[in-house]
Amino acid sequence: MLSPLTSLDDFRAQLAQAGAADQTSLAAAAARNGQLTKPPGALGRLEDLAIWYGGWRETDRPAITAPQVIVFAGNHGVTAQGVSAFPAEVTAQMVINFEHGGAAINQLAKLAGARMDVHALDLDNPVQDFTQSSAMSEAELLAALQAGWNAVDPEADLLVVGEMGIGNTTPAAALAHALFGGEASDWTGRGTGVDDAGLANKTRVVAEGVALHGGAIRDGLDALGHLGGREIAAMAGAIAAARVLHIPVILDGFICCAAAACLLRTSETALDHAVAGHQSAESAHPALLQALGKKALLSLGLRLGEGSGAALAIQVLKGALACHSGMATFAEAGVSDG
Repeated sequence: MLSPLTSLDDFRAQLAQAGAADQTSLAAAAARNGQLTKPPGALGRLEDLAIWYGGWRETDRPAITAPQVIVFAGNHGVTAQGVSAFPAEVTAQMVINFEHGGAAINQLAKLAGARMDVHALDLDNPVQDFTQSSAMSEAELLAALQAGWNAVDPEADLLVVGEMGIGNTTPAAALAHALFGGEASDWTGRGTGVDDAGLANKTRVVAEGVALHGGAIRDGLDALGHLGGREIAAMAGAIAAARVLHIPVILDGFICCAAAACLLRTSETALDHAVAGHQSAESAHPALLQALGKKALLSLGLRLGEGSGAALAIQVLKGALACHSGMATFAEAGVSDG
């Protein structure tokens, strides 16, 4: 079970001390994979996925029976600078849509047989404009991390986290820029579809924010507090909780991966339990995936967020486990293995 978070340093410690995948189960799953009725490596990445998942769930014949999808929503003061093609009130409107089952993520979570939860995080109180001050105080950051930490069902056997927050590709770009360097333009994309002038403005905002706070950023949690948002921090908190609970995670798009990057820049083993669900159409997502050391399972031109690409990728992981756990071995099938 999870212990409550008492401070940011406590979060750092719990993340750093989280145990690794079970080596005995990894070895047993790999051995079983080698005995299945197929040529070695014939199922490609599906084989690696099944072994990886089995190691985290401590079994050589794993199955997904209780997946969870969580969508966190938050608002951003930086939207006042015109960084999004949509007004901030759309965040709350979309939360209602999620709650009524009308969004894409609702359909994809249902298709995957996943429990879906929605957490709106103080939408009437946006985080501060990070070009003027830190986005969140330490207390606000800890509260957002705790919201994500508490949202994970300890009985879940797979986690997808998504977000809703108008303007949130801007803090995501700022986080990536602060954590991985380069130029602001390397990490800043069109988000919901800003035009060329909007993109130039958004890039300026990202550059100004990182210039203001860069000297105070020692790790990913510092970056989250100075440049992030409540929903981004909550995603990080949930991914970290899953790490402690040995619940595998499928990462979603650019914003989710920015949250994950904050964990990786806090503890180098923080994302060992995570795979990338998809490569989105947001221009900097491929570079961010490379920085995380993750190769996407799908590349379908999605750019919706909400956890939608990761929820769709649940089907790929289910397929991997169905083959791994359901196929006969050569001995069971009476087939010669050469």
